[in-house]
Amino acid sequence: MSAHFLPGTVGYLLMQMRGVWHDHLELCALDGTPLSQDPYGMVGGSSPFDNLVYVEFDGEIYRQSNVTFRGRPTHVRSFTGKLIDGILHFDTLGPNDPGHIGVAAGHDTLIFVAQKMDESLQRYAEPDFIRLIGASERTRSTVLYRGGAAVRTLNVRGVKLSPVADRRHALDPRGLDGDVHEARSVTLAYQGGNDKL
Repeated sequence: MSAHFLPGTVGYLLMQMRGVWHDHLELCALDGTPLSQDPYGMVGGSSPFDNLVYVEFDGEIYRQSNVTFRGRPTHVRSFTGKLIDGILHFDTLGPNDPGHIGVAAGHDTLIFVAQKMDESLQRYAEPDFIRLIGASERTRSTVLYRGGAAVRTLNVRGVKLSPVADRRHALDPRGLDGDVHEARSVTLAYQGGNDKL
């Protein structure tokens, strides 16, 4: 499906995001001090670490898979969504998910955030700010909330390795054969008493 979107809109920015990215992720305490371990995240593990991020968007359907390949054991998380009335609506992330959307702050910035505030966000929330820098670089910044309080930040620097995500990259620890995306991930983080994926 070919689509044309106005610059700075969600659809336009998602089109720019298509491809395979190498993201380098670093965790920090709220004061900016680097963290070597993540006791708060849904997966947990050491920091820094590296992901391959596969992004596909046909003008309507959005698919993303994050594959850890360095600094932590291999882990895959896959997400799907659909562009509706110019806003990206993610498919349900798990039980009690309040619903998440992708919105734009114009020009070069996407924000992935909860669509509405409810009690499930007291358990887990992590708004995600993505800034595209030209055609082949991006940054991501998040603040993680647990138990209603901010607990850490995440800083990501990404470089595009390929403009298309139709096959696995050579850095993929799963090997070259097989689908890029796996089954949509489900998190239990929004349920009471569940702290992990």
